[in-house]
Amino acid sequence: QVQLVESGGGSAQAGGSLRLSCAASGHSNSNNCMGWFRQAPGKEREGVAAIYPGRHTYYADSVKGRFTISQDNAKNTVYLQMNSLKPEDTAMYYCAAEARTFCGLRRAEYKYWGQGTQVTVSS
Repeated sequence: QVQLVESGGGSAQAGGSLRLSCAASGHSNSNNCMGWFRQAPGKEREGVAAIYPGRHTYYADSVKGRFTISQDNAKNTVYLQMNSLKPEDTAMYYCAAEARTFCGLRRAEYKYWGQGTQVTVSS
């Protein structure tokens, strides 16, 4: 089974940067969609970014232009580079995967999930 482990979370000041990593192990498929989601206390989990076969990417409007999702196949790792951080970016960030050709930012599109990594942005 696919296992996903996030890392790279932590604290940053507004305007700062963080890079999250998602390491995949177990069964893997180069055609998997990979996504990043986040969930703040009292709010539903929301999609942040996705990358799918062909290295196509998709971003939520709230992070477009600030966040970049990328993939290193040799390391079986997906990254989320977060720049120009804002306090509203504070949340638990989750990595997700699904064997689909195309995928977006809906929770139901993904089968495998990591445990999450906390990101806290202060003003």
